Amino acid sequence: MKIILTEWLPALGTGMIVGLLFSFLKLPVPAPPSVGAVFGVLGVTLGLLLYGYFFR
Repeated sequence: MKIILTEWLPALGTGMIVGLLFSFLKLPVPAPPSVGAVFGVLGVTLGLLLYGYFFR
């Protein structure tokens, strides 16, 4: 399971910029509004990584 920083660091930065822009423009954020939903997305991602690690 190899984590590549060049993939997720730009994605994190882009997400932060989009969040700031949406807040500045007072638009609804196109993301789950609760921490539980964020953990759900994280769980799906971790499940995909674990499947790839153990079954490929």
